[in-house]
Amino acid sequence: MSDTIERIKCLIVGSGPAGYTAAIYAARADLKPVMYTGMEPGGQLTTTTEVDNFPGYPEGIDGPTMMVQLQQQAERFGTEVRIGMVTAVDFSTEVGGIHKVTVDNSKEIEAETVIISTGATAKYLGLPSEQRLRGGGVSACAVCDGFFYKGQDVAIVGAGDTAAEEATYLANICSSVTMLVRKDYMRASKAMQHRVNNTPNLKVMYNTEVDEVLGDQVVEGLRMVNNQTNEKTDISITGLFIAIGHKPNTDIFKGQVDMDDTGYIITEGKSTKTNIPGVFASGDVQDKEYRQAITAAGTGCMAALDAERYLATVETNAGVSA
Repeated sequence: MSDTIERIKCLIVGSGPAGYTAAIYAARADLKPVMYTGMEPGGQLTTTTEVDNFPGYPEGIDGPTMMVQLQQQAERFGTEVRIGMVTAVDFSTEVGGIHKVTVDNSKEIEAETVIISTGATAKYLGLPSEQRLRGGGVSACAVCDGFFYKGQDVAIVGAGDTAAEEATYLANICSSVTMLVRKDYMRASKAMQHRVNNTPNLKVMYNTEVDEVLGDQVVEGLRMVNNQTNEKTDISITGLFIAIGHKPNTDIFKGQVDMDDTGYIITEGKSTKTNIPGVFASGDVQDKEYRQAITAAGTGCMAALDAERYLATVETNAGVSA
């Protein structure tokens, strides 16, 4: 069986900005990285129409094209990009140990280092009309897409600090913002609630949920329902922002890699090191604060450098032992 198990120096799990940037740096360091793309090659940006805030694209670029270009750059330096899903892991806790990974429930791989870049998935409401208009006015990132709705009327769903922060951000650039809160109170901190309540063009609707997103090709309005009275109200908007949280894609690493109570991987200090020697985490899988393509790419670079230094240390120690 051991003769059929592939040995890899650097395995990258996930293919968003973090994974591809890690691949570029790892390949240039001659780590011969192999990447498994996961179920959504390119990550969350493949569902984004326009990316206007990534440096180097003065005219902007659509998300899928950007991910194709990142893949091509990674492959140019020798990264092997494979379509496949990592379905199980058995990480070694020893420095210099070999990490065992299963792909698609069948193929076994041994890796000297692993960079986890599996990202996080934005939570949506699950309404058919919402899903149909994703990319047509429905967004899960106000910081990413809010600029396109400058001077327009928009709505946002959520009640926590992130929702409050994004609502006030939108209020600075949009004519009006309607904030839908499912309960009769906000979960956001008192300071954030004060910011919301002191923003004149921001209206909070409590006990209110989305009944349907209106529009054929793009968002044209919103049908809201009061969950206490069942009364429905329509408003005209051009953008709907969902801010009800993200779920990090870390389920297969639970029990081996240290995580916080919401499933985000914990890294050491300013590094990408996890509690497992030779296993690193980059991108949204370990970042619940910023969640931007550019910050994900930055941590991808860091993870590759951390992996390179780790391997150099292991090889040096092996030489001393010999």
